[in-house]
Amino acid sequence: MKFENILVAIENNLGLITINRPSKLNALNGDTIQELHLAFKELESNSEVKTILLTGEGEKAFVAGADIAEFANFSIEEGAQLAEQGQEKLFNFVENLSTPVIAAINGFALGGGLELAMSCHFRVASDNAKMGLPEVSLGVIPGYGGTQRLPQLVGKGRAMEMILTAGMITAEDAYRSGLVNHIVPHADLLDFCKKLALRIQKNSPAAISQAILAVNAGFKEGTNGFETEIKAFGKCFGTEDFKEGTTAFLDKRKANFTGK
Repeated sequence: MKFENILVAIENNLGLITINRPSKLNALNGDTIQELHLAFKELESNSEVKTILLTGEGEKAFVAGADIAEFANFSIEEGAQLAEQGQEKLFNFVENLSTPVIAAINGFALGGGLELAMSCHFRVASDNAKMGLPEVSLGVIPGYGGTQRLPQLVGKGRAMEMILTAGMITAEDAYRSGLVNHIVPHADLLDFCKKLALRIQKNSPAAISQAILAVNAGFKEGTNGFETEIKAFGKCFGTEDFKEGTTAFLDKRKANFTGK
């Protein structure tokens, strides 16, 4: 599938999505959100893809926010619809993918950009990265899940400060608060993330998908994460991966997982 605003490649069972609007600091507009949805959906359905890496083109920005010109004149109803559709089509969609998604934050991750990074299963930042949710400085609030995911990752107090001051934090601050898992030199970012992806790929895709489901369940209102874990744990026993993993362990050999 050909895209106008993103680049998609597959190598070594890794799907690489690059948001390719460097002249706009990779800002998210409606077309880009739609393309990202289609790209994630396509990679999720590809049995050869075991992990997905998301990054931005260039050295300045992962995603420097949403394209404000698109919604500056929206009504109350249009604004609510924008948030609802965006969450459903991209942000919640990414969070709930069964294929692990790593965000490689290669510069500014602001507003919708940080919200997109937080939708990924975990984040790695380059040492020049800066992150923030500046929406209240524009008279609006984060609408793509930022008010929910940021407190989950850094705690209520830190999240409140970041959102209410509209300020940016450094990669080091993000690491200390748990927003990102690692900081690496900018030049090493993609190689580091690819090595992480390879470590994930050695494990059972079937088990990984159930682990993602169980972890996410603990953060969903009305869902009992422990019950979800029990069911997911039991489901693993019916997979070929479980049979292969346990047999390989007992035979003292490396497992060859198929994801079935």
